[in-house]
Amino acid sequence: MKIKRIDLAEANLVIGLFDKYRVFYQKSSDPALAEKFIKTRLGNNESVIFVALENDLPIGFTQLYPKYSSVSAVKNWILNDLYVEPGFRKQGIGEALIKTAMDFAKSDGASYVQLETAVDNYTAQSLYEAIGFQKQEPDTEFFLYRIPV
Repeated sequence: MKIKRIDLAEANLVIGLFDKYRVFYQKSSDPALAEKFIKTRLGNNESVIFVALENDLPIGFTQLYPKYSSVSAVKNWILNDLYVEPGFRKQGIGEALIKTAMDFAKSDGASYVQLETAVDNYTAQSLYEAIGFQKQEPDTEFFLYRIPV
């Protein structure tokens, strides 16, 4: 498996995965919307996307968005999206994508990476906590996690 950061020219590597990610969160499949969203984010330099490839086949991705702190005068990162194809789960791919995102954030000068997950997504919570993310106060639907980088 190989993980690489993609740019606008490689957006097609993650459009299908992004559509499946949205379906996982109970949205209707809409490949055109997925394509427009991903290409806009990359085209406007509004996100950073890493894709996991197995024999050049995209099997997972993560998307990060910048989060700025005026007081600390630093840019941190929100790990907003993480998806691994069902047949490739529990093989360390999600963890590898997260660690790649953390390495990127650290090299970019960030203080932390932040993410959220549903309060009933126990699999994800276990992974995040095993990596070292610290659970913040929950709201009614999501737990907020942070990890210093």
